[in-house]
Formats: sequence, C-alpha cells, structure tokens
Amino acid sequence: FFSLGARTGLVVALSIPLVLAMTFALMHYFHIGLHKISLGALVLALGLMVDDAIIAVEMMAIKMEQGFSRLKAAGFAWTSTAFPMLTGTLITAAGFLPIATAESGTGEYTRSIFQVVTLSLLVSWITAVVFVPYLGDKLLPELARRDADGKVHDPYQKPFYQRFRRLVLWCVRYRKTVITLTLLIFVGSLALFRLVPQQFFPPSARLELMVDLKLHEGASLEATQAQAERLEKLLDDNPDIDHYVAYVGAGSPRFYLPLDQQLPAASFAQFVVLTDSIEQREEIRAWLIDTMREQFPTLRSRVSRLENGPPVGYPIQFRVSGEHIPKVRELARDVAAVVRDNPAVTNVHLDWEEPSKVVRLNVDQDRARALGVNTADLSRALQSSLSGVAVSQYREDNELIDVEVRGDAREREALGQLGNLAVQTETGRSVPLNQVATLEYGFEEGIIWHRNRLPTVTVRADIYGDEQPATLVGQLQPKLQGVREALPPGYLLEVGGTVEESARGQSSVNAGLPLFVLVVITLLMLQLRRFSLTTMVFLTAPLGLIGVTLFLLLFGEPFGFVAMLGTIALTGMIMRNSVILVDQIEQDISQGRSQWDAIIESTVRRFRPIALTALTAVLAMIPLSRSDFFGPMAVAIMGGLIVATALTLLFLPALYAAWFRVKETHNDEPVTQ
Repeated sequence: FFSLGARTGLVVALSIPLVLAMTFALMHYFHIGLHKISLGALVLALGLMVDDAIIAVEMMAIKMEQGFSRLKAAGFAWTSTAFPMLTGTLITAAGFLPIATAESGTGEYTRSIFQVVTLSLLVSWITAVVFVPYLGDKLLPELARRDADGKVHDPYQKPFYQRFRRLVLWCVRYRKTVITLTLLIFVGSLALFRLVPQQFFPPSARLELMVDLKLHEGASLEATQAQAERLEKLLDDNPDIDHYVAYVGAGSPRFYLPLDQQLPAASFAQFVVLTDSIEQREEIRAWLIDTMREQFPTLRSRVSRLENGPPVGYPIQFRVSGEHIPKVRELARDVAAVVRDNPAVTNVHLDWEEPSKVVRLNVDQDRARALGVNTADLSRALQSSLSGVAVSQYREDNELIDVEVRGDAREREALGQLGNLAVQTETGRSVPLNQVATLEYGFEEGIIWHRNRLPTVTVRADIYGDEQPATLVGQLQPKLQGVREALPPGYLLEVGGTVEESARGQSSVNAGLPLFVLVVITLLMLQLRRFSLTTMVFLTAPLGLIGVTLFLLLFGEPFGFVAMLGTIALTGMIMRNSVILVDQIEQDISQGRSQWDAIIESTVRRFRPIALTALTAVLAMIPLSRSDFFGPMAVAIMGGLIVATALTLLFLPALYAAWFRVKETHNDEPVTQ
C-alpha cells in the first residue's frame, strides 16, 4: 500500500485470500494436513505468494502511468513478465526440492514444507496471470500523466530513481572494484560461518517435561514402583506442576510424534510432567535436576524437554563395537572417562553395564534318574511355583483369560527356601529340590545390544546447559583420538546421537542437490536460452550466504537442519530475482537499446518489483523468527534476502557488464518497453 498506492496495493492484497483458498483446496486434495510443519510452511509461503502479483500489477500500473490503456497494459504485463515469472516461480519451488527427495526420517518430518510452498507458489502464478489483470482492470485508477509540455510522464525520472540510477552507473563503471569487494565479502562470510553454532533441531516449546528413572539392571517392578512413589510425593508438594502421569515398567505411549519411546523394562519408570508456561517448565526442570541428584543418588535419572525432529534421545553418544563383550565394555569405559572430563556434559553412563543376579540350577542327572525325576518335571515344578501354570480358562465375552496356579508370595520371594521346593517323582512321591540339584548364585548380562551383528556399548551423556551437541562432540573428538588409535583390529568407535542423526539428515538432503541443480539449470536455459546468461544467474545464488552468516551471528541463532533447508531455498529466491533482471536487460537490448543503457535502465525499472518482493518475504519471516522451530530458518532467509537483493541490484549489473565486456555507449532510439 505505501509503495504501490492504495488501489494498486489492494489488488495485491486481494490476491492473498484467493491464493490461500486455492492452496487449502489443493492441500485437502493431496491429503496434506494442518500441523506445525505445514502451518509454518504457509507462513513462509505468505511472503512468496504475492511476488508474482506484485510484479504483474506493478508492470500494469507503470504502463498505465505511461499512457497505455487498461487492456493494453494488462496484455503487456502478460507478454513481458508471465513466462519470466513462471520460470522464477519454478526456480523458487525447486529450492525446496531437496526436502522432497530426502529419504530419511528427517526428510519425512519436513517434507510438507516443500509440498505446501510449491502448491502456493504455483497457484500464486496462476492468480498473477489470470486474476490480477482482471482485478487491475476493475480497481486501478487512471494513472496516465503528462508533463507540462504534453509529453507522457516518465515515472523513472523521479529524484529517488535518479539517485539510484547514479549508484548503478557507478557500479557498472567500476565493475572490477564492485566484483572484487563482493567476492572478498563472500570469502569473509565463509570464514565467519565457522563461528555460527551448529544444531540439529531445537527443543520443543511444549510444556511437558520427561523424567526417566532407571534402577540397576534386573531390579523388580516392586522396587521400581517404590522409587516412582517417592518421586510422586515430591511432585505432589510442588504447586507449580499442573499435573503428571507415571508409567512403571515402560515408557509413555506416543502422545507426540517425535517422542523418544522407551522399551519395556522392569527397572524403568517414566514421568510426564505438565506445567503452565515455558518459564515454569524451565523452573521445574532446574528443580527436578537438583532433586534427582540429591534425593535419588542411586538411580540413573534424566530430566528432558520434548524434542523437535526425529527422536534422538541422549544428545551425546559414542558407540563402541567389537567381538568380545568384556573388551568392548573396557573400551567404552575409557571413552566415558574422556567424556566425563568435559564440564558441559552430565549424566555420563553406558547403556548396558550392570549384570543381573541369577540362580543357576545344576542338576545331578544320575541322582535325579535314580529318584525318578526328569528335567521336564523340574521345569514344571519351578514354573508352577514361581511363574504359574495355566490350569483352565475363563471366558469373558469374546476374550479367554487363563486361570493360573502358582505358589504364594512368601514362597516366591523367599529365595533361600528354593532348595526345599517339592518336586514330584514318577511314582507320585515328592522329593526336595536340593536332593537332585544344587543352587549356584551368580551374575549374567541382563541385556546385550548388537549393531551390525557386533556387541555394541553406547556411552551416553546429557547436556543441561546451552551448549550445542555438535560443539561438544567437536571438543571431544581430539581427546578420543588416543582411544581410537588403541582400538584392536575389528573394534569400532563411532559417533551417535544428535551429530549422527544430523549428518544422516543432511546427507539425505545433499543427495537431492544434483536434481535441484539440474532442474534449475534446465529452467534457466529454457528462459534465457544462453549458457553464458544461465551461468551468470547461477553464480549469484551462493551470495545469499553473506546475509545468512551476518544475521545468524547478529541474532545469536544456531545453524540447524531447518536453517539449512531455508538456506537452500534461499538460493532459488535469489536466482528468481536475477532471472527477472537479466531477462529485462535482454528484452531491452532486443528492442534496440545499447547494452550499456539496457543494463542501467533495466535495473532502475526492475528496482521496485524486486525490492518489494524481497521485502514482503522478509516481513513474512518476522512471525516465524519468534518460533523456536522455524526461528533460525526465518533469520537466515531474512538476512540472505536483504543482502542478496542489494547484490542483485548492484553486483549483477556490474557482473553483466564485465562478463560481456560492455562499453559505455548510448543511443537515442525509442524503446517500446
């Protein structure tokens, strides 16, 4: 409204609900639901879906201001901008293509970003070439102006455009200086990018906290329940907790898609604690961390926020694999000692270490046969006493329930009396168990984890501060080099956790980059029809990294997986503007302008639509920048677009002039566009 005028701006504003309605209809048709990712994609698309409408109505308004009729202005906007806009729209959509082709849990989690943005961009182009000319015909005011001498008013002779024309002229004349400075700034941004903290996905903004309790391996359900009840009393006394639920012997069912679900285990309990606000959640989290450390020192506890993205669990993980379990565990303890030395990590442990207590039954087969007892009889006697034997069934509606017989609680719990268990012989008499067997008390592995058929022990650790897992793993890797060099042949030390999952997600996205490059080059060739112009436009794409690095450092945002997706998509947005400008230069040259004048005047004429489309995208990122999930992506796109727009309008004309060795020549032939 401020830049185009009230009625011209109204045409663009009316296109927004129209595009949204068509997008929602297509989302319903393709079964794309409304959730965190698709809603964020809609906000992201909001800044892109008006680009084509702005370009179309701005061109129509300018031509009407220059004296064209409404119908002729609408037709001119169609013939001069429709297909460059389509190419730019498809290039912008192609920027999200690596998300669609990512074959990983991370790609599946974020795929609807590509789906929603692509649908909205396509229908926005249809709106711009079909509905905007009609709305412009009905709503645009009579804009034709004439100067005092009766000539048609030139809107590009205003003082602002005169100053901008002089700036572009300076950049083209001193093209080598502009190109050199741009390249130096780009190299500097690459160097500074190392200072940007790396992240996979940020924690969720949900109000739940997860509290895990893990007793020693082999602990009974009764022991686990007793510890859970102790924690329940403490939670009941805290007024800041809205409510909680506890699960003993298993983890919480999946009430949230990225939940890190736990396997059933008698020695494990999990609490879901709900608070009233983010501030209270953080206060309760700090209180729980201190409480678990002080009140439950014999347990392995964990207090964690819910995750975004594919579930990872412990953020710091190192896996040790090998053939022999004792050696694997020994190496894992060496790794744990190194990890424990880092003050930023806590709760360092091995995922399986404690053995379980067992009682082994050594049967004297000769004596057992002499007394008429066989192994099957012994097995049935122990099962009926300790576990229970089904003797009948009870039907309740369509469900059959076993009726079992087993020893009383005192008999099952008194392990010292197990030797007196009566075992029936073949003759019907009974003999004590210790007459045919001896009891041996010992230990065995309660659980053995394998990975790629090798026993694998994982060293796991938590981060309770603000440090990023990638940063801490980078600090630990050099210190683990000694352990890695001492590994026997056939033993492996691998990084897991957040770093591994992030690398897996990034690899899946990188696998789609060749397709992205192929699609973009194909579209550029179809539109520009010259390999030199295609190469020039393609080379402008990475320059957005200057703004990405600057804004991420300025706002203290990490570069995570979602920010990486935004940076890839940013290249499509940059090339879109470059295509529009280069195509305008080529059209001017074909209409008889000299190359020098075409570069200058095309840049001046394309300034307002390029700046407006970039500004709408930047403003649309402001709501997303407040999101924990989409914030880094929004900041990256904002910074990249601001810098890239300036470079498109200043660096690209200089690059074009240098690329084709354009000399300063002028002609006065009239140009019709």
